[in-house]
Amino acid sequence: MMQYMKKMNHLDIDGWLLQLLLVVLETGSVTRAAERLGVTQSAVSHMLDRLRAITGDPLFVKSGRGIVATEHAEALALQARELLSAMQNLAQSGHFDPRSWHSVITIAANDLQRDLLLPCLMQRLRQRAPGLRLHVIPSGIPHPEMLRNEHCQIILSPRPPDGSDIVQKRLLEDHYRVFFDASVRQAPTSRAAYLEARHVTVVYEPRRPLDLDQWLEQQGVQREFLVTVPGYAGIASFVQGSDLITTAPSLLAQHLFRALASAPVPLACPPLPMYMIWHLRHQHNPAHSWLRQEIEAVTAQVLQQRLITVQ
Repeated sequence: MMQYMKKMNHLDIDGWLLQLLLVVLETGSVTRAAERLGVTQSAVSHMLDRLRAITGDPLFVKSGRGIVATEHAEALALQARELLSAMQNLAQSGHFDPRSWHSVITIAANDLQRDLLLPCLMQRLRQRAPGLRLHVIPSGIPHPEMLRNEHCQIILSPRPPDGSDIVQKRLLEDHYRVFFDASVRQAPTSRAAYLEARHVTVVYEPRRPLDLDQWLEQQGVQREFLVTVPGYAGIASFVQGSDLITTAPSLLAQHLFRALASAPVPLACPPLPMYMIWHLRHQHNPAHSWLRQEIEAVTAQVLQQRLITVQ
């Protein structure tokens, strides 16, 4: 421990070291941290050594094939997130130019939102903010700590987590359709035919069904689920070539369910809203505000494309 025993000097700390601490903490790997930051492994190791000397703590120790943070590193990370946010606000307090923005933005989204919006978003960002890198993680059933602890800066989800420090904006509202393989079966056009069919659905977390499945069950609708998968991306391969059906958002017809036929659900279903969610600390950040506007613009493009396709 003697090699870390240097009195901490706040002037030795810069934003790169704070960002490094958070990325290594999140990835649990020097190699993956280097890939995320776009630098070499030796550069990451060198910066970690600097940070260890400043803090007087090893920060990360080996655990199996990876590394884990010390208690001191976990505590420092909480402060680092707030400091980085304040530094970003200071740097962008004047005129914000997205072309000079160099950062990594993490967006949490499950496969529906990910495939529907984020490829189009990346195309826009490459033109308007070429220094911005996009990191996408699954949102599962999102919780506020994802934003509070800066695991991500934005969540795209139909389930906004609760919290007085959590901000949300509705991006769109979709409806459900029945998807099936038209070469094998016909669409279930009656309630009885729908209930007699065998279904495929998504379960993101154990004992936490989709909002739709939970809502239908509360209405007394009992269906036979032959297959459950952890995301919409796994459904099509089970439905194709079989008599199975799935009830899913209509927007999936534009990408994941492109090869499947669809029809109206022969019973009442609730609408499916989609929200963009962020932490209050980013509410007035010029860069974050600009990014949120870009996501809204992409959403408008996708909805317009759907109208053209339907017509």
